[in-house]
Amino acid sequence: MDKFTSLTGVAAPLPMINVDTDMIIPKQFLKTIKRTGLGAHLFDEMRFDGDGNEVPDFVLNQPAWRRAQILVAGDNFGCGSSREHAPWALLDFGIRCIIAPSFADIFYNNCFKNGILPIRLPQEEVDKLMADAERGANATITIDLENQEIKGPDGGTIRFDIDPFRKHCLLNGLDDIGLTLERRELIDDFEGRRTTQQPWLAAE
Repeated sequence: MDKFTSLTGVAAPLPMINVDTDMIIPKQFLKTIKRTGLGAHLFDEMRFDGDGNEVPDFVLNQPAWRRAQILVAGDNFGCGSSREHAPWALLDFGIRCIIAPSFADIFYNNCFKNGILPIRLPQEEVDKLMADAERGANATITIDLENQEIKGPDGGTIRFDIDPFRKHCLLNGLDDIGLTLERRELIDDFEGRRTTQQPWLAAE
């Protein structure tokens, strides 16, 4: 998993509440277990019409936000079914940070496991960042995870809270496998002792 330390870029405004995981990545794209390729279908039913043509008014189809890495969204983002494909699709598109007043719990947890930083802020602060995001390429936002700060285009700073353990994992690029491998010496030592003391368990 890639480390997340700081991120500066254009934020895409998505002022919608209750954006569920089926809106993020519709069910017909869940057949794969690969984490790549899903970005092409992110928000598929909002980005494309029935003939597969782009919907010009959708924010991620507009020139200013086509390469957005930050998403400013409405309340209860990521609700619905617990599909891990949702953060996979966001990450594959290039989204590394989502800012919203609240998130569905399972989606929120899945974001951290896939290298995405979800930030919960009071509605008034989300509204300010939404207004900044609507300015497009004229307004970049910086997410500083180490200092837990969001720096707006006009010099303002907003602080955010994050669980220390999750912060450690993002800063060091540690998913569940990476956390396990941090204990590799202890695991190897245990397996060596077990093989010596209980050799029949290692027999083929």
